[in-house]
Amino acid sequence: MFDLLSFILSPLSFLDYQNRVSVKLGIIGGGVMAEAILSRLIAAKVYSTDEISVSEPLSQRRDFLQQKYRIRVAFDNKAAAASEVLLLAIKPQALEAVVSELGNGALQEKPLLVISILAGVPLSRLESAFPDKPVIRAMPNTPATVGAGITAIAPGKKVENHHLSLARSIFEAVGQVVEVSESLMDAVTGLSGSGPAYVAIAIEALADGGVAAGLPRAVAFQLALQTVLGTATLIQESQLHPAELKDRVTSPGGTTIAGVAQLERAGFRSALIEAVQAATRRSQELGRS
Repeated sequence: MFDLLSFILSPLSFLDYQNRVSVKLGIIGGGVMAEAILSRLIAAKVYSTDEISVSEPLSQRRDFLQQKYRIRVAFDNKAAAASEVLLLAIKPQALEAVVSELGNGALQEKPLLVISILAGVPLSRLESAFPDKPVIRAMPNTPATVGAGITAIAPGKKVENHHLSLARSIFEAVGQVVEVSESLMDAVTGLSGSGPAYVAIAIEALADGGVAAGLPRAVAFQLALQTVLGTATLIQESQLHPAELKDRVTSPGGTTIAGVAQLERAGFRSALIEAVQAATRRSQELGRS
């Protein structure tokens, strides 16, 4: 018969119990993106709650994640590293400290696959930090929090097809997945990684324009938001090129062409292009730091 009192009093019993329960996904970092990924994985039944372990330095955040998702949480990063898949969801500047804390001893048998969502950190640096491990670099974006994100993945030298399939199964829980070469990851960061901020500014500006034209703020925001959402859905489902949709909306001498002409005079198109290029350059700078 199981002796509960002896189990509780034994200093090693909890560790023994943890070792008996297979941790399939360990996440270092319990921030917004980590939560988005783990929540969707649980909802989609890719992983069960007892197969996920998260290490997080902030006690309030650990308590929140444990209570909301019933996963295992810890302060010690080694707890997350003892997993089949290790997902790095920390600030790029924290990578060296985390690797130093783990040490080679914690990485001899597990993890079997390392996935990094650290902006700007190249595969060469990740593979140096995790020698002999297959490493995949990934860049999800914030719409992942509602399952509408897109993630670009770039495989390292030791990655095989089954590793890619595993990574895809993780990120498909939060949206679409594309595979790109490592050389394009900074551009991915500049476009889809930073892009939600550009779209949010466009929605805010459209609403402000509506207010300037006399609409109540709440109505202007609702019109702006649904216009952007509806247009994106229409383009996706109809497979129309954006230029073709624009041409269908603009009638000769009408209101839309007047607005489009003003956007061109203000450099709207160039501003977005330059924003993506600036964010790409910053991602490259982070990779060199």
